[in-house]
Amino acid sequence: MDNTYQNVAEQFIQYLNEENFEKAESCLDPDFTFTGVLGKREGASVYMKDMKQMKFKYEILRAFTSGEDVCFWYNINMGEKTIESSGWYHIQDGKIQTLKVLFDPRPLLDK
Repeated sequence: MDNTYQNVAEQFIQYLNEENFEKAESCLDPDFTFTGVLGKREGASVYMKDMKQMKFKYEILRAFTSGEDVCFWYNINMGEKTIESSGWYHIQDGKIQTLKVLFDPRPLLDK
């Protein structure tokens, strides 16, 4: 089984954790789309602008792959809160095309 797709997604997470945002963006297709519980972003540069401000840290708990799709179950440290989440990465031609993230947003809304 070729884990190249998983490697792309894991490398992206590593770059985010290291705050190497330029290299992280190089893992994304320029037309990358993010869909999350609290919003949607169109374009790699738009998404990365948000990530530079938020500086989330990721702890991958489990990885699942199916063809060009990689799904992580991870803890995302969002600063004041760490949220258990799932991220679905679709990878094509060595770049992440789409990312969909699901989590229970209630801990973030209860401030």
